[in-house]
Amino acid sequence: MDRFDAMQAFARVVETGSFTKAAETLHMSRTSVTQSVQQLEARLRVRLLNRTTRKVGVTVDGAAYYERVVRLLADMDDAETSLSGASALPRGRLRVDVPSPFASTILIPALPAFQARYPDIQLNLGVSDRMVDLIDDYVDCVVRGGEITHQSLVVRHIGDLALGVYAAPGYLAQAGVPDHPLDLEASCHRVVGFSLSRTRRVLPCTLQRHGKRIEVQARQALVVDDGNAYLAAGLAGLGALWLPVYMAEAHVARGELVALFPEWQIDPMPLSLAFPPNRHISAKLRVFIDWIVDLVARHAPVSAPPAAHRSRPA
Repeated sequence: MDRFDAMQAFARVVETGSFTKAAETLHMSRTSVTQSVQQLEARLRVRLLNRTTRKVGVTVDGAAYYERVVRLLADMDDAETSLSGASALPRGRLRVDVPSPFASTILIPALPAFQARYPDIQLNLGVSDRMVDLIDDYVDCVVRGGEITHQSLVVRHIGDLALGVYAAPGYLAQAGVPDHPLDLEASCHRVVGFSLSRTRRVLPCTLQRHGKRIEVQARQALVVDDGNAYLAAGLAGLGALWLPVYMAEAHVARGELVALFPEWQIDPMPLSLAFPPNRHISAKLRVFIDWIVDLVARHAPVSAPPAAHRSRPA
């Protein structure tokens, strides 16, 4: 039995709650993962996992052992990458989940430079606006727009995205150009709504000027839960929408969107990176976090954090 492989298999079973899922993420057979854990238990002479037909749970001894195993595996990874020469480069598989507009507009176009610098890091990129269970899905970190309030995660605030209100020229030609945000509440106007995939709550739009705050209650002809679909709906003339500036600026430059209400402001959207508290920050995750922070600073307009934040498609 290779003790390193056995410990890695055990840790992955704990994190995924399944021998099958653990085998999939490790690219091993389920039988091999099961045998590795059984051999590890035989060597330690203690039961690490409670197995039922429906789920796999960790025992008290297994939980304590898991905490040490995670640190040990991370230390071994760091020890290997700390050697001189080419082997000093971080390596291994990194699973990250990011919002779809952020991926298509900012992250993916910049990835060639990241891969050139860290060729031994294999990035498994999940692209979605859904809520991700970092433990069950075995995701190393997520980038999300809006406030992350989950108490069990370590959250690093990496920026605040400026927001604006936009509409397609074709829509404005049909409905008219609104002079004031509340004009959008007229029967001739409509907006594209954005809902959080977890709660299905449609997010409001609150603007402010000279200390006065208003919330627009406009008619919604369409509600979506994906940032790219939200932008596409606005480009198609289905209604006005409020977007991070980085999503809109290229379309404004090409005349595909028109910025509305320049004298009004929307609270900036916080952009955060989160990872599990018991997940050691490996060398590969550390360099990825540093890269993301620099990427946001260079490519996404930021502003000072406001007193209160609203979630928006990132």
